Amino acid sequence: MAKYNIAWLPGDGVGNDVMDCARLVLDKLGLDAEYIHGDIGWEFWVSEGDALPQRTIDMMKQTDCALFGAITSKPKEEAQKELDPALRDKGFVYFSPIVRLRQEFNLHTNLRPCKAYPGNPLNYRDDVDIVIFRENTEGMYGGVEFHPLPQAVFDALNANHPKMGKFERFGLENIALSTRIMTRQGCANIVTQAFEYAKKFGRKSVTVVDKPNVLRETGGLMIRTAREVAKKYPDIELWETNIDAQCMWLVKNPQDYEILVAENMFGDILSDLAAQLVGGLGFACSANMGDEFAVFEPTHGSAPKYAGQYKVNPMAMLLTTKMMLEWLGEADMAARLETAVAEVIAEEQVRTYDMGGTNTSLEVTEAVIEKL
Repeated sequence: MAKYNIAWLPGDGVGNDVMDCARLVLDKLGLDAEYIHGDIGWEFWVSEGDALPQRTIDMMKQTDCALFGAITSKPKEEAQKELDPALRDKGFVYFSPIVRLRQEFNLHTNLRPCKAYPGNPLNYRDDVDIVIFRENTEGMYGGVEFHPLPQAVFDALNANHPKMGKFERFGLENIALSTRIMTRQGCANIVTQAFEYAKKFGRKSVTVVDKPNVLRETGGLMIRTAREVAKKYPDIELWETNIDAQCMWLVKNPQDYEILVAENMFGDILSDLAAQLVGGLGFACSANMGDEFAVFEPTHGSAPKYAGQYKVNPMAMLLTTKMMLEWLGEADMAARLETAVAEVIAEEQVRTYDMGGTNTSLEVTEAVIEKL
């Protein structure tokens, strides 16, 4: 019996390509695991009206964690057009599978290391080493949205807030409403995770990023909660910044920041910006972690036009695999894998097209395996 049961979720597009790379590395490392395939992705939306079938969720509940490739995701109107005609007008609504996974398994913490490896020609600077903690289940991505705006929702808001009435003149059928719901518990949890990480790895500062001067209630809750949490960690500085200014400062002086923490949407924005500082999404690894389960994913898209060509950079997937190994407690395997990745980058010999090279995903992976 294998030591670990890992849900294997390639998805679609280049998700299959990079997952093949991950499997080659895991086999070379000799991880004692059974990899259990799960159906997820666009084809299951088109044919079943569900990009994340219940059978996949049920399977995942019997595993230790999940490794996820990439999936195609499209706006609601496009999703409806591509749905099997036999399923149209039957109430099926497209919803992002990865967002559903985060909520289904309460994967409250999204961890995004953005580290520059020497030798990468795409580095903005070679001294960038930022870790981003993004709250993963609340905020602007909580999924509580309306269009058109129901009369009962308008009436409730209008009765409780003086600014709501000015929108009535546009007609409720012309109003779309997305909510930003944040809880004290969610804010405290993500900020605590950031401070605990700083304490464990010797980081000297944690920067909480929001917009409390405009988003007074939700942003204010985040900042007040962060200040309370920070009192428990007197050796670590708490910095507070606004999201717009923080984006500017990440371009100006990214080396000054060690850990950033933010709600869902702002964390999403910061993560991609910081990823570009260290080479782009081809190097962007991430973990979605809860108290008892985690889903690991590279954050690049599915790039359907490259599917099956093994063209895309596998480093994001390999670094994501390293994060999974760390979470499983396989620290030695994780360290060996990161060292191998860093050595291949530093040698500047084997590179995919985004780095100015001509090598395939598999050739880059083979170079990493040789280092192992």
